Amino acid sequence: MEDQDRGRRRPYADEDPSSSPEQQPRSKIFKGPSGGTASDACASSSGSDQPSAARQERREGESGADRRPRGDRFDFVNTRPADILSKKGTDGQQISLQSNFFRLKTKPEWRIVHYHVQFEPSIENPRVRMGILSDHSKVLGSGYLFDGMQLFTIRKLEKDVSVLRGKSKLNIDYTITVKFVGFISTVEPRFLQVLNLILRRSMKGLKLELVGRNLFDPHAKIPIREFQMELWPGYNTSIRQHEQEILLCTEITHKVMRTETVYDILRRCSQNPSRHQDEFRMNVLDLVVLTDYNNKTYRINDVDFGQTPRSTFDCKGKSVSFVEYYLAKYNIRIRDQNQPLLISKNRDKAQKTNASDVVVLIPELCRVTGLTDNMRSNFQLMRAMSEHTRMNPDRRIDRLRRFNHRLQTTTESVKVLKDWNMDLEQNLTELKGRVLSVQKIVFQAGKSSAGDNADWTRSFRDNHLFTTPREGLDRWVIIVPDRMSYDSRTLLENLMRAANGMGFQIRRPEEMKIYDDRTPSYIRAMDDCARMDPKLILCLVPNNNAERYSAIKKRGYVDRAVPTQVVTAKSVKNRGLMSIATKIAIQLNCKLGYTPWMIEVPTKGLMTIGFDIAKSTRDRKKAYGALVASMDLTRNSTYFSTVAECSAYDVLSNTLWPMMAKALKQYQLEHQSLPIRILFYRDGVSSGSLKQLFEYEVKDIVKNLDEQYKNANADPPSFAYVVVTRSMNVRFFHNGRQNPPPGTVVDDVVTLPERYDFYLVSQKVNQGSVSPTSYNVLYSNIRFSPDQIQRITYKMCHLYYNWSGTTRVPAVCQYAKKLATLVGTNLHAIPQNALEKKFYYL
Repeated sequence: MEDQDRGRRRPYADEDPSSSPEQQPRSKIFKGPSGGTASDACASSSGSDQPSAARQERREGESGADRRPRGDRFDFVNTRPADILSKKGTDGQQISLQSNFFRLKTKPEWRIVHYHVQFEPSIENPRVRMGILSDHSKVLGSGYLFDGMQLFTIRKLEKDVSVLRGKSKLNIDYTITVKFVGFISTVEPRFLQVLNLILRRSMKGLKLELVGRNLFDPHAKIPIREFQMELWPGYNTSIRQHEQEILLCTEITHKVMRTETVYDILRRCSQNPSRHQDEFRMNVLDLVVLTDYNNKTYRINDVDFGQTPRSTFDCKGKSVSFVEYYLAKYNIRIRDQNQPLLISKNRDKAQKTNASDVVVLIPELCRVTGLTDNMRSNFQLMRAMSEHTRMNPDRRIDRLRRFNHRLQTTTESVKVLKDWNMDLEQNLTELKGRVLSVQKIVFQAGKSSAGDNADWTRSFRDNHLFTTPREGLDRWVIIVPDRMSYDSRTLLENLMRAANGMGFQIRRPEEMKIYDDRTPSYIRAMDDCARMDPKLILCLVPNNNAERYSAIKKRGYVDRAVPTQVVTAKSVKNRGLMSIATKIAIQLNCKLGYTPWMIEVPTKGLMTIGFDIAKSTRDRKKAYGALVASMDLTRNSTYFSTVAECSAYDVLSNTLWPMMAKALKQYQLEHQSLPIRILFYRDGVSSGSLKQLFEYEVKDIVKNLDEQYKNANADPPSFAYVVVTRSMNVRFFHNGRQNPPPGTVVDDVVTLPERYDFYLVSQKVNQGSVSPTSYNVLYSNIRFSPDQIQRITYKMCHLYYNWSGTTRVPAVCQYAKKLATLVGTNLHAIPQNALEKKFYYL
């Protein structure tokens, strides 16, 4: 949904795989009356729906071979090392699985042929070219794609250069030269583009609506009236060449469509006349809206209070108001003619052309999409949505089969597939996976099995934490409002009892009472108790308040270098307070720099690193990259973390190597040597950035590692760079109704032949369908077998100390994400270096 998130509009009509040089005529841009700001444009003669100056334009003579395909779905980056003969492991117990893939069956000799087409005399309008060429469908075959210059079909003509004759409706004779270019390889991006365009053509018969990148069914919408919203069910589909076969991946998705309009938000904000403009801007900027009259999505970038629907613009040489335009074009009467106008800027195009191309929108015609942070925190709303979106495996499989059945029984869909000599298998793709052995969780004086569900919460009843402070937590402060004294005593009693059972001694804290729960009161109290040099400050607060939480964290981590813990009154009043107290005690132990448990790590001299980036919520131009590295876990159980500021617009981090150098320095300080092996997990990137990562980030790390080790008179380390992807459309099912168990690895059939990749299911999911995590080894000279990399990755998923169970990604990745999000959301500044050895971000 990247296109939708950026507000890019895409027509549902068949898009060419190589892009026509002139798919749409150039739109007209007018200068609005508010002082030269580019605004809207009238609809052109091509019949486009939305008056827009931001329509995608195709340059004259631009061929598909010269352009990068849209999005990142068709990016091919061969990252499979030449010395890797097989990426399949053998460790673990074999398990039979189903996946959300359908095989695309073709004849053995099936292939896509590429031709270049020229017209004499020349024809500028690509639609005219398409019309003239369509008269020769008997020669070309009924299944072909033509964008005005490039022709794709499955029929190989007898001659490499064929000459055809055509005539336009104006009785002009044309000579058509069809020149054979070659066969498209299955590893070319255009091969996938053609396949996906064929699929989109076949899906037109299902009467779905294109919203952003995905197709949705508005006729099957699910109303959630009590929250003024609808859920549109839809499908996220893609065809790709996998290990042995071409497979269609189909994922069930939903689009949240709110029934309220931007005008409704405007009316709410108008209740405060003194600052309604600022409040309205704050509420609508960066929202993605849907206009029902043309079913397109836009991102709101600005609000123009200087213009109204009565404002005029130039349309085909005439001055037309927006009221008149919408009435004539869509038969829509704009009710409030005094409302301001919304501005949506096509950022992608503007960056390329340095233009101010914008779309002007009317608030009352824009429906809001997506969820706000307040909605996400509404438990009742999320539960109502989850009843429809969180589907168990049996229900999801049923939806997938119904989709396949619709595609196989719709006349128009069947015809498209038949024209291309393609057939879609009715059954889900079956494959073999492996379940890795259950891990042992190491405590201070014993070991405990993680269990089949990968959850060892009950093990804390009989085991002490792996490492704790020798003197316990002996110098710390609790800040509590005077009216919450009883809650404070209750919390401390349960906290000390829970910690004592885990071998963690917590002594009585210094209690500092405040007379109210205002943010300045907590900050003053923190400043006062800082003179005592406390090891930790716990703040008991009456409720969740983002401003107060951020202020406490910033004062503790940026100004004072003191770990802080914030506990709400709701948690203290919870019936399961003992369980909550246990989790708080574990967090306090971590924030002092100690670890509650460990796993059996067979490899010495190994450093694992996790890196992630989070955007700043205060400044959109800023982002923060966080790096978390483990030391040698066979010798001690310590970690190191560091944060650096980076650009929000660049997926690459220019500060990555300095951060990594700090981690190596800390490793050398603790172990008197540099690590022998480094396993680097990179999170937060899409597949479209793989080439950038390899060319710049990976090569830079390898080069600097060689230099650093050479300066230390040490042999270069073995290094592996693994890209971690959580948001995948891939699903696996076991026995047709269950999720695969934790530890399930899939490294064949649905993986990609050009990558050294595998899927890992590391968590137990009780509700809905589990989503595996994809791991792509972008670079490696670490000399680990596939089994070793898969096993170490699964082990690292057991070391996230905020949860006594496995995580979807290795713990160092989860820590990095947690730290980057904390800095980008609450701190907006780099924490003190004195905290680098502590889990203060938990």
